[in-house]
Amino acid sequence: MRTTTIVLLLGTVLGLAGCGETPGTRAVTGGLMGAGAGAGIAAITGGKPATGALIGGGVGAVGGAITR
Repeated sequence: MRTTTIVLLLGTVLGLAGCGETPGTRAVTGGLMGAGAGAGIAAITGGKPATGALIGGGVGAVGGAITR
């Protein structure tokens, strides 16, 4: 259950990160969405929300920057 939820949330975040016009805007929106998703996932799974936000923000920013 947890793995499915995490995969679905990350797929959604990366899909939405591609909605900007420039790599910079996609990186910012991806980072913000990733931070929110990471904090939420960490809170649900018993982890530290701040750590989840940092990891999710980084992954979302990179994902947003490299998508077209």
